[in-house]
Amino acid sequence: MSGAEYDVIVIGAGPVGENVADGAVQGGLSVAIVESELVGGECSYWACMPTKALLRDVAAFRAVQHLPAAAAAVTGTLDPAEVFARRDRFASNWDDAGQVAWLESAGITLVRGHGRIAGTRSVTVTTPEGTEQTLTARHAVVVATGTSAAVPPIRGLADARPWTSREAVAADHVPERLAIIGGGVVGTEMATAFSALGSSVTFIARDGVLPKVQPYASEQVVRSLQDDGVRVLIGANPVQVRRDLGGTVHVTLEDGETIDAEEVLVATGRKPNTADLGLERIGLAPGAWLTVDETLRVLDHDGETLGDGWLYAAGDVNRRVLLTHQGKYQARAVGAVIVARATGAAVDDAPWGRHVATADHHAVPQVVFSSPEVVSVGHTVASATAAGVTVRVAEYDLGAVAGAALHADGYQGRASILIDDDRNTIVGFTAVGPDTAELVHAATIAIAGEVPLDRLWHAVPAYPTISEIWLRLLETAGR
Repeated sequence: MSGAEYDVIVIGAGPVGENVADGAVQGGLSVAIVESELVGGECSYWACMPTKALLRDVAAFRAVQHLPAAAAAVTGTLDPAEVFARRDRFASNWDDAGQVAWLESAGITLVRGHGRIAGTRSVTVTTPEGTEQTLTARHAVVVATGTSAAVPPIRGLADARPWTSREAVAADHVPERLAIIGGGVVGTEMATAFSALGSSVTFIARDGVLPKVQPYASEQVVRSLQDDGVRVLIGANPVQVRRDLGGTVHVTLEDGETIDAEEVLVATGRKPNTADLGLERIGLAPGAWLTVDETLRVLDHDGETLGDGWLYAAGDVNRRVLLTHQGKYQARAVGAVIVARATGAAVDDAPWGRHVATADHHAVPQVVFSSPEVVSVGHTVASATAAGVTVRVAEYDLGAVAGAALHADGYQGRASILIDDDRNTIVGFTAVGPDTAELVHAATIAIAGEVPLDRLWHAVPAYPTISEIWLRLLETAGR
């Protein structure tokens, strides 16, 4: 049956879709948002919030262990039940009533059901009851459907009932033995969490642990995991997985070794949630990533704007940057540019303009909440080389900074900046060490703002804080 007409229809009510909708409503447009699962999306219930809740207890406990008086006062081990209970609170107990209430207060119409593109500016929604309604957009449709875990074609894996990030994050028990396949952020963070909660963890990282960060950061994380009893198998290649009738999982490696565990977590990447989105109706391939221009309009197979530019894609689904904060950044640009185009206002699509997502290319901050934390913004040496950017590196021992030494006895860490001498600016920053996450925004501002090194000398870090690393890095780089 036919349904209502709105200025904008957003498919996907995660944080990206919510921000697009809010921006459009704030600009005076009417918006319907379509969601088949929980309003709030992956970040709220199976990623950012619950994972960091799991890991915060781990980080706090380990921080105490590096302060003698506090360590003497705190004995015993972490209580998994309490850790899970706090995690549940941050996941709103997997109840989206609060976020639904926010949509209502913001003037955004929620349509429950599975949305599929039916044609130009048209979306068909199949409700939970099985009925259908068609929504029409006057100006734009926005795809914000995100991604889901990709399960690689390892023989027997799909039939072995593996955990993906969702099952691991929402787990109600700590398996005695846990095998993790995949050495990226999810695998590293879950190895950190479950080893601290009592699992015997085998971490199978065929392509290395955190292979996209600076090597010194990855190496320190590996040493820390090994110190915590995690067996890290770098370069190992799983070729078969089998769960027996008793429930035990057997992971066979290419060299013939078999690893036994109660659960196996697959953390080998993500795939776009576009397989059942109706892309075939507009000449695109179902299941494909959506390619976009700088204002996030979807492009066709020839790299041209699809139709008259009515379709947008924001967040993970466009594969630019698979991070929630970056997706929300894109969403703010999308909401604003849709309003501009709908009202005939000027579009600011020059680099760093209001209606583009320039930071996706130059200043993406990321924190890996491992033990120790890894933070990065902008280029690594490898990515700078691949992009043809000539850089020089200034690197410094974080443990030699007074604020870090005060922060924890035996503090171990390292930080580096990448300098583009042609522009006299920093184009990359990496740090590894306990509680380095709070360093990341200073680096983001320096890189996004293209602050000249001469001016950075006048940004004096407070003493004694870990931020003093900025002074030491500049001294190492030279005036």
